[in-house]
Amino acid sequence: MRQAQIDIIRSTHSLIADQPDAVATLFYANLFALDPSLRAMFPSDMAEQGKKLTSALTLVVAKLHEPHALLPALHSLGQRHVAYGVRDEHYDTVGEALLRTLEQGLGNYFTEEAREAWAVAYQRIAGHMIEGAELAARNESEVARA
Repeated sequence: MRQAQIDIIRSTHSLIADQPDAVATLFYANLFALDPSLRAMFPSDMAEQGKKLTSALTLVVAKLHEPHALLPALHSLGQRHVAYGVRDEHYDTVGEALLRTLEQGLGNYFTEEAREAWAVAYQRIAGHMIEGAELAARNESEVARA
């Protein structure tokens, strides 16, 4: 990522960071509107899930300048998501829900440059999570063959 994109993400994130409950509620409303079948993957009480989402988002934004520091956490997160039934195609839906949430939450501050920066960041994050899931699958396959 370019430094200008990191700066845009940080500045736009700061505009919504003090509203974690509202961001989480809006995000999950968007996610379930895009794909209602995903609702079954989540608990009925979404409060804790919302906290996890906004905490993860804050961590990623804080570490954008050192992506190598995020790799182990993102790989682990991707591995855990497999157990919840997450498939590769779900990452596109989550990305769309995130961009819609940012657009709705930021209004005029969600410029085309901001959209592009967030999309690039999300694609990298999702890619690392998918890598983590694939690594776990390969490891399980190797263990099963041994």
